[in-house]
Amino acid sequence: MFEGGKMTDGKTVLMDGAGINRALIRIAHEILERNKGVKDIVLIGIRSGGVFLAEGIARQICVIEGGDVSVGAVDITLYRDDCSGHLPHHPVGKTEIPFSLEAKKVILVDDVLYTGRTIRAAMDALMDFGRPQSIQLAVLIDRGHRELPIRADFVGRNVPTSQKENVQVVFDQSNQPIEVVLEK
Repeated sequence: MFEGGKMTDGKTVLMDGAGINRALIRIAHEILERNKGVKDIVLIGIRSGGVFLAEGIARQICVIEGGDVSVGAVDITLYRDDCSGHLPHHPVGKTEIPFSLEAKKVILVDDVLYTGRTIRAAMDALMDFGRPQSIQLAVLIDRGHRELPIRADFVGRNVPTSQKENVQVVFDQSNQPIEVVLEK
């Protein structure tokens, strides 16, 4: 079904570590091209996988451009629209944005884009920290099935899925992405 995918234990490996690294390098180049360098760019990863990917993109930008990019993390727990009395409690994580967002070009980073609800919640959270010049979205995987009018500006890979399938980015103990798997 997927080019280059390997089936193991009911899971299909969509991308290995090398493929993920190539995607992050490409995303870094696209961010630099669209924004004409690193001036006023900050990366904000959505907890938890998006944070690790944002750090990876920042490392690639540093290699390509030679300039550092500030990286922060946003936790969206309090902004979710699916929290109600009958759902399990979601623990609140830590938002770490140790810099101003005023007039910045924020690159919001997530691992998998699905319905768009996580991104909407993240944008709501960011607005509590200031008014950025713009918010752009970078995702490693776009699997479709939007419920909101949200699209990614930078995509590592588009993976058409059914709603019954799940796409997961797997990280090792040092928070490096090692593979992307599709579970049926």
